[in-house]
Amino acid sequence: MSISHQDHAYPEPAAHPNWSSRHHKPRPLTPAQQKQNRDALLRAQHTPRRTRNTTTKAAR
Repeated sequence: MSISHQDHAYPEPAAHPNWSSRHHKPRPLTPAQQKQNRDALLRAQHTPRRTRNTTTKAAR
């Protein structure tokens, strides 16, 4: 059984204006911003994460 528009208890709200595709496209990143993003990505990928030690003294 398909649900028609009349079967809904309330109408669907209108989309937020910011979701519209009629607005301008975002500005491209500057070379400095691109470099900053690349550096941050490399740091995040190569920096070891601290992991929580799950073993307890009793389990050792």
